[in-house]
Amino acid sequence: MDGGELYVEEHGAGEPVLPIQGLGYAMWAWHAQVPALAAARRAIVFDNRGAGRSVKARGPYTIELLAEDAAAVLEDVAGGVPAHVVGLSMGGYIALTLALRHPELVRSLVLTGTAAGGPETSPVPAATLDAWLAAAGLPPEEYARRTMPISFAPGWTEEHREEYERLLAARLEFPTPPECWAAQYDACTVFLERGAPVEQIDVPALVLHGDADRVVPVENGRSLARRLPHARLVVLAGRGHLAPLETPETFNAEVLRFLDDVEAVRSARRRGRSTRARP
Repeated sequence: MDGGELYVEEHGAGEPVLPIQGLGYAMWAWHAQVPALAAARRAIVFDNRGAGRSVKARGPYTIELLAEDAAAVLEDVAGGVPAHVVGLSMGGYIALTLALRHPELVRSLVLTGTAAGGPETSPVPAATLDAWLAAAGLPPEEYARRTMPISFAPGWTEEHREEYERLLAARLEFPTPPECWAAQYDACTVFLERGAPVEQIDVPALVLHGDADRVVPVENGRSLARRLPHARLVVLAGRGHLAPLETPETFNAEVLRFLDDVEAVRSARRRGRSTRARP
C-alpha cells in the first residue's frame, strides 16, 4: 500500500471474507458480523485509510485509491485468494471498484446501503446533508452525537440507548479526524457523480438495503440490483442505513445463506467439470 500502513485483523479460517465499512467508520462497524463470519470462514477486517488505526493521511483520496488499499490487503493477507467482499455504504463503492479493477480477487459481493453512482443515483437527502455540514469541523465526539442517529432508522437510537452508547464509544476509541472524513467524503462525491460500470461485474451479488435508509435512499439499492448481472435484492423493512448493526441476526442470516449458496454452486461446478480421457 502506498503512503502508510493499514490496520488489519484476521478471525477464523476458510474462505476469505473481506468486510469494508463506510464513510468515517472503522472495523468496529462489523462487530456483530465478524463472529458469525469467522465461525466457518476467514474474516479479514481492516480500517480504511483515514479511519481507525490505519494511516491518517490528509488526502486527497479517491475510491480507486481505497480500492487499491483493499486489494493490497487481499494480496498480502489472503495471498491473492478470491474473497467474498462485503461493502457498506462507501465500502460498497470500494467493493464495486475492487471488482472492476481486480476481478481475480473477488468471488462474490454483498452490498448494503450503497449505490453504483451516475445520473440515476438518488442523492443523500437534503436534511441529512444539512446535518452533516452543520456539524463539520466539530470535535469527533460532538460530531458523532449530532449525526450518527441519522444513520439508523427513525427511533432506533431511542429504543436501543445502551447499544447505541456502546457503538458510539467504539467509534470514538480511534476517532476519524475531520480532515480525513472530508477526504473520504470528497472521494464518495466524485464516485457518485461519475458512476461505475457495474454491468461489467460478473460475480454473484446480494444487495441488502433498508427501506428507511436516510443516507442512501433505498431506490439506489433497487437500481444497483437491476444493473448488476447476477444480483438478488433483499429490502429490509423498517431498517436504516446501518442495517448490519440494527438487525444483525437478520442481516447475518441473509449473508451466510448467500455465501453458502455461492460456495455450493462453485463446488457443484468443480465436481461436474469434465476431463479428457486418457488414450
